[in-house]
Amino acid sequence: MSHLLDQAQIASILAVFGYSAIFVVVALESAGVPLPGETMLVGAAIYARLSGALFIEYIVLAAAAGAIVGDNVGYWLGRQFGTKLLERYGHHVGLTREKLRLGQYLFYRWGGWIVFFGRFVALLRILAASLAGANRLPPGRFFLFNATGGIVWACVFGFGAYYLTAGFEKVEGPIAAALAGGALIGLFFLWRYYKRHESRLMREADALLSQQAPYDG
Repeated sequence: MSHLLDQAQIASILAVFGYSAIFVVVALESAGVPLPGETMLVGAAIYARLSGALFIEYIVLAAAAGAIVGDNVGYWLGRQFGTKLLERYGHHVGLTREKLRLGQYLFYRWGGWIVFFGRFVALLRILAASLAGANRLPPGRFFLFNATGGIVWACVFGFGAYYLTAGFEKVEGPIAAALAGGALIGLFFLWRYYKRHESRLMREADALLSQQAPYDG
């Protein structure tokens, strides 16, 4: 687990703030603040198993709620401010107007799965919602994949840590590394696909985005 919070610190926080601490830390991480939300969830589950002071069902519920609420905040911030920032400063890093339109199109097609699987990868967990908002992923689709991803993530890591306890700490690192590796491999293949079909994807993006309706939510 992350060294930002150890088990003793998590126990102290939970003893004072209870389930609200889980909700707040996970929500802030999901909104884009680099906090150890997953560490808090796993630590809370282990604390509940060892102490009996908290109920695992409420821990999972607090984490899932925090993930959903925080991601919606991040999505709104990305939608309100991210698009304008990309349009204004994106050219400094090679993001032309055409590539910004292509990014919106790619998020329209696959952004839901980025949001879902991003919940399981540390960096994407912080950025996915804001990127989805900035790239105009339709709100309904975002909410569906975000809620599903948040619930599945909270159940896997919450119940997994609760029932495996110390054993889960041994497998959490390899699981996180495997997910991060899978994400990198997926991004590589997406990049290869984009390079091979850039012209066609640009045409499809122009045809879809000229309608505007899919991005009005």
